[in-house]
Amino acid sequence: MLAAIVDAAVVDNIESLLAAIAMWAQQRHDIRAALVVGSHARADVPADQWSDIDIVIVVDDPTTYATDGSWLTTFGRPLLTFTEPTAVGGFIERRVLFDTGQDVDFALLPSAAVEQIGTDPEAATVWGRGFRVLVDKVNLERRLPGGAAPVRPAPPDTAVFGHLTHDFWYHALWTAKKLRRGEVWIAKECCDCYLKTLLVRLLAWHAQASRPVDTWHGGRFLERWADRQALHDLRSAYASYDADDVARALWATVDLFGRLERKCADRLGLELTVPHDEIRKHLHAVLP
Repeated sequence: MLAAIVDAAVVDNIESLLAAIAMWAQQRHDIRAALVVGSHARADVPADQWSDIDIVIVVDDPTTYATDGSWLTTFGRPLLTFTEPTAVGGFIERRVLFDTGQDVDFALLPSAAVEQIGTDPEAATVWGRGFRVLVDKVNLERRLPGGAAPVRPAPPDTAVFGHLTHDFWYHALWTAKKLRRGEVWIAKECCDCYLKTLLVRLLAWHAQASRPVDTWHGGRFLERWADRQALHDLRSAYASYDADDVARALWATVDLFGRLERKCADRLGLELTVPHDEIRKHLHAVLP
């Protein structure tokens, strides 16, 4: 019973916040549209108590709202706020944590980009998962692929596959050299962050080559779609802040990537262009 009461209160608070955003956007002459995207607008993996709120604001001049966050006080008392690039589209978003504990991401899109908003393939995957219109002064809704199935990315060709794999093995050896020099932090960061980002892209290609599956973006819901054995092997592919453990994790990472690389290339009928034996020889020379 208590959980139901808490959930109802959370929903009421969110709806009140969205109503305030809608009223504010309607009154602002420079704001053309305001929409909800993400977990609060989709049916698949909908919002839970840990979800943030994703708001898209279409505005004449995003710079005004990006450089000065004082407008956020319209909706509550901000504890934290900063800007960063949007996950897709290359725009800017202002992120805020209110004193209620609710975090909101305001993606600030220029009005001049309205014609492209609905046609960008990457953005289409976001709109296709669902959106909710708060304010629409420019008839934006008709341009968006609402209700469509998420766009399944095209499989990589030899050039794209080669770019990723060469990038990975180059930085694997780069990481080993940094570690051997004594730059443990830099080596750990590359092993546990950059190399893992490339590994996740390979995991997505591997999954898509195996069966029809939604791999989302940026590793979202990785546990739902990635290869089970690969997920198990990931447990040993992360390092503590210790030189020997970074070396161990690096070897685990390259072994996992190498296995997936070969399987993925085989399933997609792609050529392997990385000279693995030579690269591993160099790795062994640096980290025996």
